[in-house]
Amino acid sequence: MADTTVGIPTVSVTVNGVLRRGTPEPRKTLADFLRDDCELTGTHLGCEHGVCGACTIFMDGEAVRSCLVFAVQAEGADITTIEGLSAPDGTLSVVQKAMNEAHGLQCGFCTPGFVVSITALLRDNPDPSDEEIRQGLSGNLCRCTGYQGIIKAVKIAAGQSVDANGKAH
Repeated sequence: MADTTVGIPTVSVTVNGVLRRGTPEPRKTLADFLRDDCELTGTHLGCEHGVCGACTIFMDGEAVRSCLVFAVQAEGADITTIEGLSAPDGTLSVVQKAMNEAHGLQCGFCTPGFVVSITALLRDNPDPSDEEIRQGLSGNLCRCTGYQGIIKAVKIAAGQSVDANGKAH
């Protein structure tokens, strides 16, 4: 559990390779901590009930809904947000490039969560069938695209070898 200083929880997490510390209220979600305290606004909040997937991030290598995790529960965790999936020089990850190529986004609100979920899907199943793609993305909702471009993006990215950070090799 998080350290406390005079009853205030202190949280230390590694976010996109950088150690971050804060003293969030015990009820503050990890999503809000990332957005407000770390100023990483790529993680979006949609439903705040874990249904839409817009807030999906990697926590210790697992794709999780950051709106369902309290910041204090992430003590010591290694977190990767959408900002951490591209290279330090700004080069997009394989999945980000595929989303662009396949026109897998329109308004972009759901895109960060989809990119993280697709990265996790391809890490665990580098050559998914259409049904496995649909199942793997069933926890993410998009109100704009109709999903065809997103599914096409998964297929494009699946043609490349992708590591846990969405990088081709």
